[in-house]
Amino acid sequence: MRAFTTRIGTLAAAAVLALTSAPAAQAGKAGPPAPAAYFEFTDLTRHTFVIQLTDPTRIEEARSLLASGEDKHVMGRIIKRPAPYNARWSYHLNPDTIHFFTYAIEVCDATIPYVEDHLDEVGGAFLPGSHWCPWTSRLVREIPAP
Repeated sequence: MRAFTTRIGTLAAAAVLALTSAPAAQAGKAGPPAPAAYFEFTDLTRHTFVIQLTDPTRIEEARSLLASGEDKHVMGRIIKRPAPYNARWSYHLNPDTIHFFTYAIEVCDATIPYVEDHLDEVGGAFLPGSHWCPWTSRLVREIPAP
């Protein structure tokens, strides 16, 4: 039964990855890029992590979540290198893959520091496809551009 559950989780993760990759493919078809917005989120460890949003729809959604206090979480695909706006960590999220969710599968859940401590394993059995969806993530605030 455990192997069956693991396989279902892996297939579900692949489906989520396919869905989050579609907006990135469409991004090149638009006009000039919109100005980026930066948001900070935290998780149950109380560490903070900064994301960059470039899609106007996602920016508006993030602002709406902050204003309403709606219980949605952050998900996206990890890039294994630091970003100037998130220099504390050795990784960041690809802005083209960031979405907000209410429920997600367990295979993509991990805390901010756990990802840092196991970054060399990301993309394999740990966070397949480099897809990360911290279940306890919560947007805290919008921050000024660095």
